[in-house]
Amino acid sequence: MPTAHPRVQVTVDPQLAAALDELDPAPASRSRQIRDLALRGAKAQQGDETRHREAIDGLLRIARGETTYDPASAREAHAQREADLPEPPPR
Repeated sequence: MPTAHPRVQVTVDPQLAAALDELDPAPASRSRQIRDLALRGAKAQQGDETRHREAIDGLLRIARGETTYDPASAREAHAQREADLPEPPPR
């Protein structure tokens, strides 16, 4: 279908095909499925970058003495984060 917007070519290799099929093996539009996933991925990437910047800002505030740092609380938070992470799949 003609469009005024630029197009991109995506090769549906076996890895991408398997991922798409897991979501919906017979979507009404494969192009729409890929577009929707790209938008969700972009939003997730933006969130990751925001969290990274916030973490760096927090570390800088600690380094500048603008906020307190309690090593014991940090160890507890780290231990809790590790406990909350899912187990990695076996290799």
